[in-house]
Formats: sequence, structure tokens, C-alpha cells
Amino acid sequence: MAFSKTLAEMEQNVPDSDARKRLAALYDEDSFTELDKFLSADGAVSSVAAGYGTVNGATVYAYAQDVTVKGGAVDKSAALKIKKIYELAAKNGAPVVAFFDSKGGDISEGMEVLADYGDIIKASAAISGVVPQIAVITGVCAGAQAVIASMADVTIMTENAELFLNAPFNTPDGKLEGAGKAANAAKSGVADILAKDDADAVAKAKKLAAILPANNISLAGNDDFTENDAAVTTALKGAELVAALADKNSVVELGAEFGTAAYTAFASVNWATVAFVATDKAAKLTAADSAKIARFVQLADVFSIPVVTVINTEGFEPSSGAELAGSVRDAAKLAQVYASATTTKINLITGKAFGAAYAAFDSADVSFAWENAAIAPMSPEAAKVFMGGEVDTTPFKAASLGMVDGVIAVEDTKQAVASAVDLCSSKRVVAPTRKHVNFVF
Repeated sequence: MAFSKTLAEMEQNVPDSDARKRLAALYDEDSFTELDKFLSADGAVSSVAAGYGTVNGATVYAYAQDVTVKGGAVDKSAALKIKKIYELAAKNGAPVVAFFDSKGGDISEGMEVLADYGDIIKASAAISGVVPQIAVITGVCAGAQAVIASMADVTIMTENAELFLNAPFNTPDGKLEGAGKAANAAKSGVADILAKDDADAVAKAKKLAAILPANNISLAGNDDFTENDAAVTTALKGAELVAALADKNSVVELGAEFGTAAYTAFASVNWATVAFVATDKAAKLTAADSAKIARFVQLADVFSIPVVTVINTEGFEPSSGAELAGSVRDAAKLAQVYASATTTKINLITGKAFGAAYAAFDSADVSFAWENAAIAPMSPEAAKVFMGGEVDTTPFKAASLGMVDGVIAVEDTKQAVASAVDLCSSKRVVAPTRKHVNFVF
């Protein structure tokens, strides 16, 4: 009988595949414990390897699809293993890292494969906002799997991986350039981080797991990083300014190819994790920028990560094209996410803060402005037309109205931000009784 085999004989049937190599690379040496190794639908080897271990000393749950087994096909046994990982992660308050590399569902199961996918989707949704979910796409990730991967908090894709709902060759002309490729997924905002290869993807997942909290009631931060002696100057913008404010080598940027007028990144400030948003990369924000920022701040909020927003923008992009792209909808979502977020919010106005963009970000616990900042309901040029004269846009006027809490010298920025993060670390908010915010989509 098949089940009279010894453990050694059963172990011989388990392949030393890329899936298990990815898990071994993710975990600290000798810390990985595989679960349900011999669980399968038909007595054969399963298309998913799953288990738990430590990453930089902290518990992390993970599963990896094995493309060498039936093309990595998802079946009932794979769904059971994946569901268990999500459930254990939630019970024990630890992150989940999922590796996607599969040609699709096991069609030999017929319509039952739809139920398998549905079970995984429900399991992932059930722990959203409870523990961090990191998806790593290393091969093909199609159809329902693409949906599951995109439901994660952060999605990492290797340059040669593919992600699509419908196969690119099934498009009307079969020639949709770049369809399913990682570069396009990054430009559309689906892939948050691009990686060169498997090793790079695993390294990025490990860094994310280290900087994000274990769960929604744990504080985010660690002492793996070192203090930064970089000086803050008016010449620094976006990534350079955040790098100067953060601990050395702690910055993890998300969405680099999407909404390129805005910069979003997690980083460490005095060993506490902070979510940085910078709007100083271009004059005005597009619909994509608003969507990118809103998604990022929402992620920071569910895990109570302080948000530091660097404001230097003339507002939202005005054009008929922008309207058709949904700029109003996405700007509304940005404003709604900021206003409803209960995590610590700190604003740093380094330049222009005009019109609706200022109002959208105006829900901070503490706001600072550089001495050269300009705050106004509209641009000075527009004010001359509509208001018939000069308007006082200095930060000192804003401070006199209580719109900013402090006008600071550039060289004092690092200390001001760090002290504000520390000051608000015990922030508590009692929200109205409701099921959830009806976010604009």
C-alpha cells in the first residue's frame, strides 16, 4: 500500500525545488519548519511548500508554489495548506510571505478549483490589517492568483515574472506590448517593488519583514539600523531628503514606477518605523500620485505606523485629461484616507502648499514649515487675478492662524521630526462606532 512507506521513502519524493530554495533563503539558518509536507490531493507531492521559521529572529509564516509539481497547479490540498498558513499567522500575530510561481489551477478538479481559489481569497482577506502580507512573484501569476497576490500589503516582482488576469495572447489583437510583464505591473501600481532575480526578491522581502510590525497591535521598529549623520539642506528632495532624515540604509521605497510625482517609503527614525510621503518631485500631483499616496497611508494606518508627509506642491494637475483619468476621485480618496487615519500624522512643509492639495493633507497632529515655505489658497499668480493683489503666503502668517505648529530652520528638521514621532508615540483616538470608512474608489 502507498501509505506503508517509511519516512525516508516519503522524503525522497519531495523535490529540492526552487520553491523550497526560496523558503530556505528567506529564513534564518536551520529555522524553517515545514508543515503538511505530505498533504496532497491524490497521494502525490503537493504543489505548495509551506511552514514557518524566523527572519532576523522574528517569526514569519510563508508558502511557496512549486512549478515543478504539476506546473504549480492549485488544488484542494494546496488551498488547505495555504489557508492554514494564513490562520496560524493571524493566531500567532506574525507576517505572511507568499511566493507565486504557478501555471494556474488544477483543471482536473473541475469547478472545485474555483472553490479552492475562493477559500484562499477569503483567508487572505480575513487577515488583512491583522498581520502584514508580502507577495513575491517569481514566475507566472495568472487569473485568480493575480488577484490573491495583489491583495497583499506589498507585492514584489522579479523582472522576468509575469502577472495578468487574462493571458496576453488572448487580447483582441494578441499584440498588447509588454502585457503581463513586471515593468508594466510596476507602472500600473500593481507591483510595489521590482527585483532583479529571486535572490534580490528574497532580500527585499526580508528587509520589509524586518521594518514592518509583526501585527496590528505591535510597535514597528528595531535596532538593526544605525544613526544617520547626513545633513538636511534645501537642495534635498524626495528620496534624498527622506534618506537624510532616516536611519542609515533603512529606506524601503514602494511604487517607484507609479505616480512618479510622489515618493513613498518606509524607513526607520531613531529605530522606530515611519512611513514617509514626499510630494516635492514635481509641480503638481496626478491621479496616479493621489492613488499611490492614499494606498500607502492606508497601509501605514492599519499598522499604526507614523506618517511623515513632506509637502511641496502647487496642487493637483488641472486638465481635461486629468479629469478623465479620475483625478477628482483619487484626490478625494487621498483626502479621505488622511482625514480618517488615526495613526500619528506629521506634516513638513518645505516649499509650496497651495489650494486643495494643502487641504487634503491638513489633518496632521503636528505641522512644521521651513522659513521659505509658501502657503496659500491658490498660487500667487492666480491670487493677483482673483483677489486683485498680493497675498501673504509666509509660514509666519500661517503660524499666526494656527495652521502650522512651528516654523523651523532647515538644519533643525531632523530633530523636529524625530521628536514629533516620539511625542505622538502614545497617541490614542476613539473613533465613532461604524463598520468601516466608505472609502472612495
